[in-house]
Amino acid sequence: MGTSQFEQSTPRASSATPTWQSPGAATPQQGSPAGGQQGTPTNPYAGYSSTPYGYGAQPPAPPHGPTPQPRAPQPRKPRTFLTAMTAAVLAAALASGSTAFLLRDDGATTAAGSDPGLTQVQGISATVDGSPDWEAVAAAVRPSVVAINVQVQQGEAAGSGVILDEQGHILTNNHVVEGAQTAQVMLWDGRIYEASLVGTDPTTDLAVLQIVDPPDDLTPATLGTSDDLAVGESVMAVGNPLGLDSTVTTGIISALDRPVAASSQSSNSTSVTNAVQIDAAINPGNSGGPLFDAQGLVIGITSSIATLSGGGESGSIGLGFAIPVDLATTIADQLIANGVAEHAYLGVTLQEGEGTADGVTRQGAQVVDVMGGTPAASAGLQQGDVIVGIDDHAVGSAESLTGFVRQYSSGDQVTLTVIRGGESIDVTVTLATREEE
Repeated sequence: MGTSQFEQSTPRASSATPTWQSPGAATPQQGSPAGGQQGTPTNPYAGYSSTPYGYGAQPPAPPHGPTPQPRAPQPRKPRTFLTAMTAAVLAAALASGSTAFLLRDDGATTAAGSDPGLTQVQGISATVDGSPDWEAVAAAVRPSVVAINVQVQQGEAAGSGVILDEQGHILTNNHVVEGAQTAQVMLWDGRIYEASLVGTDPTTDLAVLQIVDPPDDLTPATLGTSDDLAVGESVMAVGNPLGLDSTVTTGIISALDRPVAASSQSSNSTSVTNAVQIDAAINPGNSGGPLFDAQGLVIGITSSIATLSGGGESGSIGLGFAIPVDLATTIADQLIANGVAEHAYLGVTLQEGEGTADGVTRQGAQVVDVMGGTPAASAGLQQGDVIVGIDDHAVGSAESLTGFVRQYSSGDQVTLTVIRGGESIDVTVTLATREEE
């Protein structure tokens, strides 16, 4: 998988069984990411491949039914979506949503640029027996989730998003809004508003919209952190699958730091995320929707799924992926402030590799080339080095390393664990800002 002109990786060969797809929504072109633009992502794990999950051209949506009451929304007739499977064998992204809130040291959250003392809401307590009170969580968080509909050149696209603040900022996936000519968001109670594009970041597949003339009763989401998530932790996904807005599903975290990559033909960019893997059911249209923990705090943005190959319509098989909220927050803050986001980089070309030190062989990211004048060159990384760790995280592939680096900021100092000449050494690197093409 190519990560950029500075960080490129060659994907490991895989046997094509499951297919990664992105439950976004749009009229995709074959081989481009869901949500209007599809791509050919790669997965470093043998046995998996990745293909965008998009929608085909859609007929006009049937009219919505009666406007639902805030506490008991009425179901509306769902739209008909056509699933377009591409010939590509590698996975793509889901629509994801994030927020522009900053997590304070005391655990409260504040809107970017607002009074740092402003606390949004308190988390939901567990039931008496300690199990999640999903009924209470759903009642608290559903008003912060929106359905997104955009018009693109190929037709109509649909996805999900999360309300960031009272100014009407909405975070979703870039592949949901890429190429959008117009955009609308629908609140959980059925009210529809026009939205304008604030900024996009194809590198992380995130984008921010803003409601035009937002109402004064918006319910912003509350962010948690993805830093202390645990495998087996209970989670809830809320979104707009197949046009069924405000849909709630629950499950657990199946794995952490799962590398997922997707590329866009239209923008010639690649998004790589060390994702949160979940088994909660997410489907086309969930793209951009938030993932909540048992306290009702946003911990991720649902962005992609894996499906079995073979063509035809396909949906959730219990392998879903979300962009960690800490990364999503960093990008959203930059998009709201500047319309663009900066990304840290090493400055190497990578491929899958193995290294042996002290009698132990490990998988990692092998350095194929080091670009001159980059952080990697300044730190003394060499061709043939196999990077197997970054700070306290294990690195198992080229995509894994790229995903970790993109979680840092320019100027951050990281320690790489490198196998060189049969020995394990630590290399300290000061990351810099990558100039985007």
